[in-house]
Amino acid sequence: MFTNKPESDENVTKLGGGLGDAKTPFTERPMTYAAKSPGPRASKMVPSIIGEDLTIIGNVASKGEIQIDGEIQGDIRCSSLLLSDKAQVRGSVVAEDIVVRGHVVGSIRGLRITLQAPCHVEGDIFHQSLAIEQGAYFEGKSRRSDNPLAEVKAPGATSPKLAPSAESSSSVSSPSILSPVAAE
Repeated sequence: MFTNKPESDENVTKLGGGLGDAKTPFTERPMTYAAKSPGPRASKMVPSIIGEDLTIIGNVASKGEIQIDGEIQGDIRCSSLLLSDKAQVRGSVVAEDIVVRGHVVGSIRGLRITLQAPCHVEGDIFHQSLAIEQGAYFEGKSRRSDNPLAEVKAPGATSPKLAPSAESSSSVSSPSILSPVAAE
């Protein structure tokens, strides 16, 4: 009824292997799963997934990783975030690691931020490390900071700081258009 545990020098890499394979029956787990024990780190192994048919109106917070395929109308705060190419976010994003492939309208704060080819970002980015692939669309300001997450941790600091920066960005662009006229 139960299978034997593989020897320590045996590597089991897949479930099932084949129908007639006696060494790796379907019920036996690969060494990578057997070595991991459930605990606080287990939540980092499996991301929370927001499917493409799901729309959330409100803020989303997690201590682990989030993968978004759907739409969020609100702020996102987590440790690691993956926005797929079908993701739509209207609000601020705060995480240590952020990979953006989808559409974001709002500010992004993170230690390591990657904007990949199909993404469309409209908003300011506060980062320690930023990578922008060819084909990614980014409109806004990029600000490097040694600790971009520290500025957000104060209670109530997220909402008031985000709205004025968007307004100041648009008010700054108007005088820059008029400045050549004023110089003549």
